[in-house]
Amino acid sequence: MQQETIWNSEAARRYDTPGAGMFAPELLEPTVERLARLAGGGAALEFAIGTGRVAVPLSERGVSVAGVELSLPMVEQLRTKADEATIPVVIGDMATADVPGEYALVYLVYNTISNLLTQDEQVQCFRNAARHLTPGGRFVIELWVPELRKLPPGQTATVWQAEPGYIGLDTYDVLRQHVVSHHFHFDETEQARLFRSPHRYIWPAELDLMAQLAGFELESRHADWVGTEFTAESRSHVSVYRIPPVS
Repeated sequence: MQQETIWNSEAARRYDTPGAGMFAPELLEPTVERLARLAGGGAALEFAIGTGRVAVPLSERGVSVAGVELSLPMVEQLRTKADEATIPVVIGDMATADVPGEYALVYLVYNTISNLLTQDEQVQCFRNAARHLTPGGRFVIELWVPELRKLPPGQTATVWQAEPGYIGLDTYDVLRQHVVSHHFHFDETEQARLFRSPHRYIWPAELDLMAQLAGFELESRHADWVGTEFTAESRSHVSVYRIPPVS
């Protein structure tokens, strides 16, 4: 599965769910609030900007936002909300794309760094973030914690959400640190719709080492955007890395 194939026109059309799911105010508003504070009046760059779920409200808060996105259909959806002058976007890979300007903040939300399927690409992503940041700038990553404790010997899949009309499950390849997320949507008929996306999962300690290789220091890690303590039971984390300021 290639990312360009996955994030096609159909995926872009279905991606936005205003007021629900990842667009729910209780999830989105704390994300935008925290990122606005971290930008500190400087410009922000979103890797994998998608349809602008975070970038549009962040721009409306007065933050200058630019983006990188591999999928042209996702950017076309973004353009129904904000034009190129308001939120400029470079079409390309977040591990290598070059965006004009300097930024106080680069961010990756909703597990998107895991769309890079090799460790080398993920390290390149950190280095690309560092190239775009001013001294003292921050790189923020929102990422889930791999749920391998749910896998008994011989089992390769876990169901992580089940509700009327929807089942979400992950299948694991623990040798390569790969997981494929399967999203099944269905109704009272015999028909179901499946969306799948591949990922390379990253442990928090591995993420920290990637950051060190790119010249970052870990500034903070919380379980969510509102600052809940990160513990061994946390299912996700928001990690803030910083380029040391010039002394």
